[in-house]
Amino acid sequence: MDINQIRDILPHRFPFLLVDRVIEYNPGVSAVAIKNVTINYNFFPGHFPERPIMPGVLMVEAMAQVGGLVMLQPEVGGSRENFFAGIDKVRFCKPVIAGDILVMRMTLTKLQKRFGIAKMEGKAYVEGEVVCEGEFLMAMGSE
Repeated sequence: MDINQIRDILPHRFPFLLVDRVIEYNPGVSAVAIKNVTINYNFFPGHFPERPIMPGVLMVEAMAQVGGLVMLQPEVGGSRENFFAGIDKVRFCKPVIAGDILVMRMTLTKLQKRFGIAKMEGKAYVEGEVVCEGEFLMAMGSE
């Protein structure tokens, strides 16, 4: 899935569209996507001037967007009214620096259609090493 297909699904736009390409995709089940972390982002001069590190909150947001790609499909029952309702057990294992390629895997672990709740597990990697992981909760909207 390229950036144009991603933009058709996600409502986010620059500077908050944090998914560049989807490399594996199984609607309603899982997705693996990448974010090229470039020095051009406006957060790097302040986070931090001597050591450009991607803020953890943006890693979590990028992972949530990948989760949105998994669930924001009409055939899955999702709509643009879906939103992330919570995160749990988030751990930051290593810093992500300018020049890294962040590979994010989001997997549906529990779906309660009756209550409109989806629970997902997320992991983000750089060069095969886990840099961030956590559990994500999504409230399912309907159109």
